This record gives sequence, C-alpha cells and structure tokens, in this order.
Amino acid sequence: MSQPESAVAEAQGGGRAPESLAALAERHGLRRAIARPSMPAYLRQLWDRRHFILTYATSRNVSKYSESMLGQLWQVLTPLLNAAVYWLMFGVILGQSKKIENYPAFLITGVMVFTFTQRTVISGAKSISSNLSLIRALHFPRASLPLAYTMQELQQLGYSMGVLLLLVLVTGEPITWLWLLIPVTLATQTVFNIGMGLFMARVGAFMRDMNQLLPFITRTWLYASGVFYAIDDRTRDLPDFLRWALEFNPAAAYIEFMRDLLIYQRFPERWAWVTCVFWAVFALIVGFWYFWRAEERYGRG
Repeated sequence: MSQPESAVAEAQGGGRAPESLAALAERHGLRRAIARPSMPAYLRQLWDRRHFILTYATSRNVSKYSESMLGQLWQVLTPLLNAAVYWLMFGVILGQSKKIENYPAFLITGVMVFTFTQRTVISGAKSISSNLSLIRALHFPRASLPLAYTMQELQQLGYSMGVLLLLVLVTGEPITWLWLLIPVTLATQTVFNIGMGLFMARVGAFMRDMNQLLPFITRTWLYASGVFYAIDDRTRDLPDFLRWALEFNPAAAYIEFMRDLLIYQRFPERWAWVTCVFWAVFALIVGFWYFWRAEERYGRG
C-alpha cells in the first residue's frame, strides 16, 4: 500500500482526527496534475511552444480559403472590398471625399489598420471556446491559442500592407524615410492586439453571449475611431471629455500614426508615440495577467 493510502487508512481506523485529502497530499509532497504554473514558468512554457504557435497560425491561414476558387487572394480582396463599400457610402454619398485630401488613401489606411485589431479581438474571443476538444485532450499553456490567432491575423496583415503601400503610391503619395517607422507602428499595434486577444479569450471562454455581442461592439468602435473622418475636425465642438476619449482611443491612435507616415509625410507628434506605447504595454500586461489567472479553468464544465 502506498504511503498516502496507508495514511488515509491509518487516519480512518486509528482513532485520530480525519485529515483532509488536500492536507494529506501536501504532507506527502503531491501536487495537482493541471495546476497553474508561476508566471515565469508559464512564460517559459509558451516560449517552448513557439513553433506550435507559428505553425498553427500558418495552417489556419492556408486552410481558411482552401475551398474557395480564389484561395489566398481573398486575404487581399476582403479589405479592398470593405474599403470600396465605405468609400461609396462615406466618400461619395456623405461627401467626405470633398473635405479630406486624398480620401482614398486616407480611407483605406484607416480600414486596414482598424481591421487588424478588429479581427484579432473577434478571433481571440473564440480561440478557447472553438478549441475545447484540443484543450481537454492535451496539456499545454492555453495562451498558445489566442497568441496563434493573433499571429494568423498578423500574417494576413502582411498581404494587406503590400496592397496599402501600392495604393498610397498610386494615389500620388511619395516614398519617404518615414516609411522606415511603419514596422514600429505595426509592432506596437501587434503588442496591443496580443493583450486584447488574451483578455477577450478569457471573456469569450466564460461568457458565450460575448461572441454575439462583439460584432456590435466592434462596429461601434469602428465608427468612433476616425476611419471615415478626421477626428480633430469632427470633435471640435464636442465636450472636452468626449473629445479626449475619442482621441485617446487606441485604434484611432494607431490609425493616425500610420496616416502621418504614409499620407501627411510628418513625424508623429509626441502624444501619438505616448498613446501608442501606453496602450501596447497596458493591454499586454493586463491581458496576459487576466488570462493567466484562469489557466486552470479553461475547458472545464
């Protein structure tokens, strides 16, 4: 008979006060099979799974359009078609193209930058609930899934950025040394998206109704982020707190940063740098901590 079993029998038959199984297991050095590791250990486990994360993201991108006739071309066509619809509605019908110089480049920059964050948030919210069979069958750090979904959207953004740069050139904007800062913008936005994806992964795992609400929430976010209009022009007459909230909006900050580089040919102002870096660091810390706290609960129930 093993030591714990003999200890239980001893406690039950020997007249001693019964000892809880948790205390008994701790006294004999037993640990839970799927316990949440410490933060440093969790980070090491994620680093060990980096090849799985990248392979899983690439596989999802390849399989996503495998049954369609145009295949991977839809990764470019989808944002372009969205931009065409928005240009018709806001540029032509509502007349924004008359108020904003080079409105096609202005619009498509906003659409593609915002779509990167929007799709990451939505896919992150589904990353746990859509992989329950995988979670229940294998033991691995669950953060691998929302990270893989973010990498998938980053890979798709690579195709979109190629088209965006081409369209900006076609509409008359020159290539400048400021384009060297484009990777900086995308890096900070990707860090922000990782944090948001992790945060929404936990929310989506335990609040299934969130997946139904997210399209409405992200649509409201889209309209509040200056994708179709210039925020400083539209917020001039608003109360200070509302104007500040719209301008401090992370999606609006990343969009304005990219427009400064591609369209206005100017070095982004200090507030833009501070806002973009702040949201990236804040979202990553809060999102990772929030997700890690529920590591033991994913896939149960």
